[in-house]
Formats: sequence, structure tokens, C-alpha cells
Amino acid sequence: MRRPLQIALLALSGLGLLHIALFTDLYLRYVKEGMRPLLIASGVLLIVLGVADAMSYGRRDEHEEHVPHGEGGHGHDHSTAPRVAWLLFLPALSLLLYAPPALGAYTASREPAKAVTQQDRFDPLPATSPLPITLTDFTLRVQQDRTRAIKGRTVQLSGFVTSGKQPGSWYLTRIIISCCAADAQSVKLRIYGSAPPADTWVSVTGTWHPGGTLGTSSASVALDARSVQEVAKPVNSYTDDLPLVPTR
Repeated sequence: MRRPLQIALLALSGLGLLHIALFTDLYLRYVKEGMRPLLIASGVLLIVLGVADAMSYGRRDEHEEHVPHGEGGHGHDHSTAPRVAWLLFLPALSLLLYAPPALGAYTASREPAKAVTQQDRFDPLPATSPLPITLTDFTLRVQQDRTRAIKGRTVQLSGFVTSGKQPGSWYLTRIIISCCAADAQSVKLRIYGSAPPADTWVSVTGTWHPGGTLGTSSASVALDARSVQEVAKPVNSYTDDLPLVPTR
């Protein structure tokens, strides 16, 4: 890859980063929201490097024009890189023209559920019915809350649909990232009832599906669905937030 193309690659990569970080929410498909300033800084740095490299290249060409033939070397840059280096343009262009979709059911169905942390104390649950709750909190209540406060409570959760291998059930899923999409982990809740299409974002209302001993690790992290309503996909889908508002 010759010098002008290397300069173009730097500029395209920088412009791509600035495009997704400043003018869209697409960067949330790759990194956490808090990483946005770093993406912007990286995009600016790449453009600055590209401009500096272009100026250096221009000065070198201007100097070579004044060097008599046969002096100061060959007067041309014959250095090349492997042809595979051309593939570097693909991710740079994708940031500007086409962003890959966020991780979803395909990824979640091939990974085990994220292990929840150990928790000894739980605050009393509010009397609200249905009770809005996250998938992580529901899992903790089912498997670790010795008071069994979740028993008989109607809860409401939201996430996207992942197909299940067991007939008559499917998974309500959230994907959570610590830093970027590369470290993504999923939290899943088995839902008993008719399954919407995979990757559909839904709000589910129901009660705990009995299985094992509630308040211990043997308890099933499952829900008997009373209602399933489609919801809009959140802008930041790599979080385990409280239920979304159903679409009308």
C-alpha cells in the first residue's frame, strides 16, 4: 500500500469514528456510552496524523522535484505492504456507510447466561403491581432472596427474544458490556408462553414459574407470561434497565 493510500486510510478511519460518535448513536453498538469522548479524541488524532503525513509527503515530493536526477536516491517510494492491507479500508468505510447491527439473539443463543453476583441483603419490594424489575434483579430475587418476596408477585420485564430449545418456552434476554462489544455477556430469563419472533424487543408481564426451591440456587429463573407486548428497541441496548414502555 503506497503512501497516499495510507494517508487516505488514516483520514477515513478518523472521519468514521467522528461520524458515529458525534452525529449518530451507532457507537453504542461497539462500546459503552462513557467511551464516547475517547472515540472522539481518537478520531481527531487519526485525522491530525493523516494531515501531518500528507503535508510531510507533499514537502518530500516538492524537495525531490528540485533534486537533480541521479542525486538523493531514486526519487520515488517503492515501498509496498501486503495486498491484504487493502482490507483495512473495509472497516473504515463501514463506519461511514454501513454499521453492522448490534449483538442480538444469534450471539445470546450461543453463550451461557451471565453469572450474577452474590447478594446477602435485599430491600423490601414496593407494592406496585406489576412490579418493574430488571432481569438481573429478578434472577437475584429468585435464587438468593431468602424472604421469598418475589413469590406470587406480578412482575414486568423487558428485553429481546431469544429462541429456546425447550418446546413452549423462550428466553427474554439482555446483553451487557463492561467496556466494548468484545466482552459482551448475556442475562437470560426463561419465559413460558408463545414465542414472538427472535430479536423482537418485548415487555413481559407474569409471575415466577415454580421450579426448585425459591430463594436458593436451585430455583428456576423463569416466568409464566400473562402478557407479551412489543416495545421499541432502546438506543443503548447493551444495558439491563427497567422495563420499556410498550408500543401502541
